Amino acid sequence: AVQETGANASVIFVPPPFAADAIFESLDAGLSTICCITEGIPVHDMMRVANYLKTKDATLVGPNCPGVLSPEKANVSIMPIDIFMPGNVGVVSRSGTLTYQIVNELTQREIGQSTAVGIGGDPIIGTDFIEILSKFEADPETECAVMIGEIGGNAEQLAAEYVESEMSIPVVAYIAGFTAPEGKTMGHAGAIVSGGESTAEAKSEALREAGIRAATNPSEVAELVAEALGRG
Repeated sequence: AVQETGANASVIFVPPPFAADAIFESLDAGLSTICCITEGIPVHDMMRVANYLKTKDATLVGPNCPGVLSPEKANVSIMPIDIFMPGNVGVVSRSGTLTYQIVNELTQREIGQSTAVGIGGDPIIGTDFIEILSKFEADPETECAVMIGEIGGNAEQLAAEYVESEMSIPVVAYIAGFTAPEGKTMGHAGAIVSGGESTAEAKSEALREAGIRAATNPSEVAELVAEALGRG
């Protein structure tokens, strides 16, 4: 297909037991962008994928993600396109559903989006917050970034350090899971509070200390974005 059509991206929907092989096939075909929607891929399979990915010049988004969408430009996703409008706000998220809610509320305020990227909520993913935030920073069409995180791990804290030291565009964030009980997986395999810095409170505090506007609920994000863009 790559030879016949010149394709440079793939989107993977196959069941979990076969998803890793589909990713390997896409990498071996020379595709530069791979979006894996599949949820429930065994962690051991993703460990093999992560190691193989290091040998290739390719970007894997996901797994367990809604994909990537740039309004009126490109769509390699399962996102509902009718809630988007072209604009200058980049969105990167661990949660598909919260992406839809926040994008919809941005659109209702006539704040358009440059690109939305769902990186996925599994313990092992192909692309993290920092990689996408760096692309937003380098993109002349993106003037503000929205980061949607959740409990579990320290990806949001690492992203906060990156934003503080490397980014010039404003960043607005929301962390899901303020009421999550410790030790219980909430939705995504990677969303589990293990105490300390993995809680929503700790993540939000780290974001604020880095100068990031951190919302206390999803509906506040659009308001903070408008404020950051001088449209409040």
